[in-house]
Amino acid sequence: MKLATPVKPPTSNSTRPGGPVTLPSRRSLNVCVFGAGPGTGNHGVSALSLSLLSGIARRVESPVITAFDNGEGIRPASASVAGGDLAYQLCGAIPTRRIYRRDSLWRIRASGWLGGLASDAIKVIRRADAVLDVTGGDSFTDLYGARRFRLVTLEKMIALEQHRPLILLPQTIGPFRSARARRIAQRILCSAAAVWARDRQSFTTLRDLLGRSFDPSRHQCGVDLAFGLEAHEPVRPLPTQVASWLSEDAGETLIGFNVSGLLFNHSASATRRYGLRADYPQAVIRFLQRILRETDANILLVPHVFAESGHKEHDPDACAAVTMAIEGLHDHRVAILPDGYDPCETKWIISRTDWFCGARLHATIAALSSGVPATAIAYSPKTQGVFETCGQGAYVADLRNRATDEIVDRLWNAWSDRERAAASLREHLPSVQRHVESQMDEIVARCADGVGHRIALPVPRP
Repeated sequence: MKLATPVKPPTSNSTRPGGPVTLPSRRSLNVCVFGAGPGTGNHGVSALSLSLLSGIARRVESPVITAFDNGEGIRPASASVAGGDLAYQLCGAIPTRRIYRRDSLWRIRASGWLGGLASDAIKVIRRADAVLDVTGGDSFTDLYGARRFRLVTLEKMIALEQHRPLILLPQTIGPFRSARARRIAQRILCSAAAVWARDRQSFTTLRDLLGRSFDPSRHQCGVDLAFGLEAHEPVRPLPTQVASWLSEDAGETLIGFNVSGLLFNHSASATRRYGLRADYPQAVIRFLQRILRETDANILLVPHVFAESGHKEHDPDACAAVTMAIEGLHDHRVAILPDGYDPCETKWIISRTDWFCGARLHATIAALSSGVPATAIAYSPKTQGVFETCGQGAYVADLRNRATDEIVDRLWNAWSDRERAAASLREHLPSVQRHVESQMDEIVARCADGVGHRIALPVPRP
């Protein structure tokens, strides 16, 4: 029996309260997007991209949108959002040190210094009314290493150096461990036309970083864009067993479970890198074994990041390893969702589960935003803040401060408490979804303010 009715975000062509955004010119809105390139294989990043495209399409007629990705040159693209097909374009901006490559971020920046010489990317940026940057939702930090920090800040530098309004969309801000990273982050945050932190913890970091430069009219607390992701019933047929579990009249309880390749496939390096106390693979295996032994629930393993097989990020490899570890223990009650379903379809699938657990944050956001009680297995500060956004802070199991057995017990208690979690979620979710809509209203309005105008903000030094 299903515990919660999925709550879907608006999918029609409705406009924001008070009517559509009015642009101060006859041409449509023209924006660039960094940090949310579609087609990365990471459903979380793609969810941010699709949510943003949908939000703009429901507010602006015929927007001109360029999303920067790891491809080459400028290419046409489209997305099925807001009840139709939205045409936009992709532009290569590759994070590589090979500056001789035309689409290298470093070369794009150097071309900007030289007046945009032979750079399609610089031409696109200069024509934009605003540059939107979401940094993958959680990468504006030096937690993932100095090189990655340089690359994510490079994207922001390019926009500021071309004097375009830089809008940092809802994302985790920090932590910044080095003094140099803090200085660079402070300059970017001061220079941006608007900044949204995606949770209270990040908002506190934002205020602390800016100090007297904090401006409540530009620096705000928001919610993750993926709370507004549309859910689409899959076009491609589901495996027979999975389809029966997801059907409206399914009488069996279904658990959705995301296994992170990042934490499972190379657990020793992940433990060192993130300072984990618990053994993630063992916690996952022991918990699922307990579910199979002590309940009648079925388990659907849901990958959320896809790379080449053998890559440390590849979730399907981790899911396959889990099934091997519990082989022989009620095999008919465990299935892996195959590849081939996009983020909107995956959200629909997740919305049909009775309880969801995962280490990929955006997989759990797909559940929460659908009204499905969820528990997150955390390895960084980002998770707690996002769960607290919708009153679910008690349902986070942090690998950094709990032993393996404690993680298993915490997951079991969360599973046992799912009815109360679902009730709490029903209470909090409407305000979160209203926040998603009002936030997107203001983002688009901020972009519209830049139509036909240039800005002269102080540009942070590299």
